[in-house]
Amino acid sequence: MRTPEALHLRLLRLLRDEGAVSRAELADRLQIPRPRLIAELERLVGLGYVAEAGLAASRGGRRSTLVELSPDLRFAAVDLGASSIDVEVVDGRLEPIAHYAETADIRSGPKAILQRVNELLHKARVDGAYERLHAVGIGVPGPVSFRDGVPVSPPIMPGWDRFPVRELLTREHGCPAVVDNDVNIMAIGERHGGVAHSVDDFLFVKIGTGIGCGIYLSGEVYRGTDGCAGDIGHIQVDAHGPMCSCGNVGCLEALFSGAALAKEAGVAARSGSSPALAERLAATGSVSALDVAEGAIEGDVTCIRLIRDGGRRVGGVLAGLVSFANPSMIVIGGGLAQLGHILLAEIRSVVYRRSLPLATGNLPVVLSELGPRAGVTGAAVLATDVAFAEAS
Repeated sequence: MRTPEALHLRLLRLLRDEGAVSRAELADRLQIPRPRLIAELERLVGLGYVAEAGLAASRGGRRSTLVELSPDLRFAAVDLGASSIDVEVVDGRLEPIAHYAETADIRSGPKAILQRVNELLHKARVDGAYERLHAVGIGVPGPVSFRDGVPVSPPIMPGWDRFPVRELLTREHGCPAVVDNDVNIMAIGERHGGVAHSVDDFLFVKIGTGIGCGIYLSGEVYRGTDGCAGDIGHIQVDAHGPMCSCGNVGCLEALFSGAALAKEAGVAARSGSSPALAERLAATGSVSALDVAEGAIEGDVTCIRLIRDGGRRVGGVLAGLVSFANPSMIVIGGGLAQLGHILLAEIRSVVYRRSLPLATGNLPVVLSELGPRAGVTGAAVLATDVAFAEAS
C-alpha cells in the first residue's frame, strides 16, 4: 500500500515531467480513487504547489479540470566545475527563467565560490526571476556525502572538505538544499531530458578536468554506502604512470583528462611532432584540449593519436564496468566530449572488444544529448525532488 508521502511525490513529479494533466487522467495514472486524489490536490493547492489550469478535452461526459504545478514555483540549479560556475533559475517544469555562467577557480575555496553563487542568485531575484526559491540543487566536482550535504576529501578542491554546503545554502535562501557530485547531477539530467530518457540502467561518464561515472541502476542513482561510487578516474591503469592529484600513481585521470591532455599537447607542440599544435603554441603561447580537438579535425596525426590513446584507456576501464554491471547504455559527456567521434569510436572499439559478448550485444555507447546543460538540468531535478518530498 502506497503512503500519502509517496502519492504526493509521484503526483508532483508527474506534473513536473508532463505538464498540465486532467484530474481524471491523474486518477487513472496514479491508480487511486477520485475522492482521494481530489483531497490530495486540494492540500497541494493550499501549499502553493499545484494550480488549476482550465478544463480538459471532453472524454464523453463532463469535462475534467486540468491541474498543473503552480507557475510561482522557482528552483535554483548550480553546477560547479573545476573552472566554472553555471547557475539557472527554473520553474516547476524545469524551464529556465534565468541563466548565468562564468569562469571561476574551485581552488579559491568554498567561501569565495559560494558567495559568488549567492550573488548570482540574488541578481536573478533583483532581475525578477523569482520572489522566493523553493529549493536549491548544487553539484560539485568531488566526492560528496549525499546524506550530510558536504564534500569529503575532494582532491581538486582544497578547503572544501566537510564544508557545510547544504547548511549554508539553506540558511542563505530560506529553503531546502541538496548537494551531489557533478557527475551524478549530469547523469540525472541526461536521464530526465537527454539521450538516456527512460533508460533504467546506464553509465554516464564525464571526461573533463577529472573523470567520473554516474551510475543508474533500476531507475535510481547508485551512490554507494558513503557517496563515492563511480569515482573511476582514480582506477589505476598504469602502475608506472604519472602522479595523480589523489596521491597515487597511474590513475586514469592522470593519464587522460583536460589537464593531462593539455600537458601532452604541450610536449607535442614543443617537440614539433604536431605541426598543428606547434602553430597554436607559437600564436598564443599555450595549447589546450580544445586545440587537440581542432588539430584532429584538420587531420593532424599526433592530435588524432592523443585522442585515440585517451579513448583506449577510458574504454579499458569501461570494459570492466560493463562486464561487472551490464548496463543498457553508456553516455559520454563532460568537456572532453568535444573531442567527438574519434574519442567515441575508440571507446566503443575497446568496450566491444574487451567486454563479455552477452553484455555488449545491445549496448549503445553515445555522446551526451544535453552537453553542457546536463549538470544544471540534473541539479534542478534534485532541487524539485527535495522540495516535493517536503510538501507533506
